[in-house]
Amino acid sequence: MRTRTLLTLAAAVAALALPAAGSAYADGAAVLTTGAAGGTPVAVGDVLTAPLASGTSATFYSSATGTSGVSCTSSQFTATVTDNPAAPGTATESLTGHSFDSGSCTSNVTGVLGVSGITVDNLPYTTTVTSDGTLSVAPAAGSAIQSTVKLRTLLGTITCVYRASGLSGTANNADNSITFTNQQFTKASGPSLCFNNAYFTAKYAPVTDAGANVFVN
Repeated sequence: MRTRTLLTLAAAVAALALPAAGSAYADGAAVLTTGAAGGTPVAVGDVLTAPLASGTSATFYSSATGTSGVSCTSSQFTATVTDNPAAPGTATESLTGHSFDSGSCTSNVTGVLGVSGITVDNLPYTTTVTSDGTLSVAPAAGSAIQSTVKLRTLLGTITCVYRASGLSGTANNADNSITFTNQQFTKASGPSLCFNNAYFTAKYAPVTDAGANVFVN
């Protein structure tokens, strides 16, 4: 199956990286820069992208400590910068796309034969990243971050819908990455084969702006 718009995964999300330990804010630098910490400011309207970090997987597991669920080795997010003030401060982005290649996704849930697709609903989401590397993803007012997972079973395809009120992650300048760890989604609908909770974990790197690595200041 072709790559589908997913979550975030309501990830999934938007950009950047923690300042190196012990570093000071670069004088006059924007929160988001390219090339280096304190480098060229990322312009409002620029589109940031990032794939999964090499050799990693995005996972939706049924518990925070377990390994039962869905795993994908190909995923990417796209976000448009809407504000990039001077550091220290908070940059904002509009998370407009988050996709998973369903052909890269597998499931080890008993009774599930494969993954037909994962999509993220209710986009765009608002993403903020602060100078300390804290990343937050929020839906529009009155909405929710929602992911729809379609699984193939012996009885046909089932649809599992999961929701979260928001996501949080961290950014790291060492590898221009964004990491989400055990972000909890709760089942909104689906048969009993759909697990009650889905914990999302993924690392996206490098975050780039037109091919240039993005740093957080």
